[in-house]
Amino acid sequence: MIALVDCNNFYASCEKLFQPALKGVPIVVLSNNDGCVIARNDEAKDIGIKMGVPAFLIRGQIMSHRVSVFSSNYTLYGSLSNRVMAVLQANCELIEQYSIDEAFLFLGDLQHVDLEKYAFDLRAKVNDVGIPVTIGIAPSKTLAKMANRFAKKTKKDVGIHILDSNDKINEVLRFTQVADIWGVGKQYASVLEAHGFNTAYDLSLAPQEWIRKEMSVVGQRLWNELHGMSCIAIEDEPPAKKNICVARSFGHLLSEKGDVREALANYTAIAAAKLRKQASCVTVLQVFLQTNVFREQDRQYYRSTTVQLPVASNSTKELLHYSGIALDRIWQDGYNFKKVGILLLDLIPANQIQYGIFDQLDRMKDNRLSKAIDSINGHWGGKELVKFAVQGYDRKWKLRQEKLSPCYTTRFSDILTIKI
Repeated sequence: MIALVDCNNFYASCEKLFQPALKGVPIVVLSNNDGCVIARNDEAKDIGIKMGVPAFLIRGQIMSHRVSVFSSNYTLYGSLSNRVMAVLQANCELIEQYSIDEAFLFLGDLQHVDLEKYAFDLRAKVNDVGIPVTIGIAPSKTLAKMANRFAKKTKKDVGIHILDSNDKINEVLRFTQVADIWGVGKQYASVLEAHGFNTAYDLSLAPQEWIRKEMSVVGQRLWNELHGMSCIAIEDEPPAKKNICVARSFGHLLSEKGDVREALANYTAIAAAKLRKQASCVTVLQVFLQTNVFREQDRQYYRSTTVQLPVASNSTKELLHYSGIALDRIWQDGYNFKKVGILLLDLIPANQIQYGIFDQLDRMKDNRLSKAIDSINGHWGGKELVKFAVQGYDRKWKLRQEKLSPCYTTRFSDILTIKI
């Protein structure tokens, strides 16, 4: 059996955890630069606030319903996610963290374990962290996803649903529309609905020959999962990313090249650290630069360029050099820029580098430098205590976060004070 543990309204739950006065109050969390709604609690959903809606379009709702608005605080969310995952790992030998707020637990053949008691006990232990969760248990990942969704929609107070019989499986299959099946996108959903498959139960009754013909191996795997045959393996280690992108909008428009270069340098350093973390190197990088398309009074500009590295690398020092070259290629004076970003493409394992005969860099020295920077910054919770001068310190490009909550769990100055 496989369990899916999913935190309820995770970002909103994190914000509410340290502010009890927010109980029963609508809460929304905004994206970078306080742009769009990326998370809501149930109270915000009940008053009609939709996911992805720009914040400026719901100012009336925010005022009239006294909605509490927060800038996204990923430091806080990451810290609380780690606490939740630590509880799950302590109660299950094999766990796959699927996202910041979801994890699959491989329960094996627990024939002599009361799954319902296990799920309730596990839910109570995670609730001790302060984050409510919903648990779905089923023979396959896809069914566990459905069981979790079914519990959220129909058994919110219970928070648990276990598919331990054919009747329960069929009930959930009938409840789930094909568009809501994990792994079925809009295109597949349209094809399936056009052929008369409206629910997961309908799809489970489809002939395997039709599934293989119309949906190939992916469809066959999905069909098997719907029938309780586990075909999607548990990944106890996340796979290495094939590409890495770091791109963010500025807190306000920038027109000076030095300010944009500083922002790009910081994004490049973040991307390089991600490369080293997964033991990869990049062979091609791409830098793009753009204005704000919504400011019709401004001249518009968008350019990107790619740079082929002579030798694959994950050195921050070297990537800063080449990202700077890329920016020089595409920079134009006289524009108000909104965003810059870097993409690392064609990644290869760090132990498969093909060195060049004319390469003059001291790569051993660069590797030692990168390891030292990662070690020092990692020791202090990932803070950029050591960085390159081009990354600067004034940060005119910093994200707009006017509603940012304290980092209660990771910063001494933000530790909650209780007066009795």
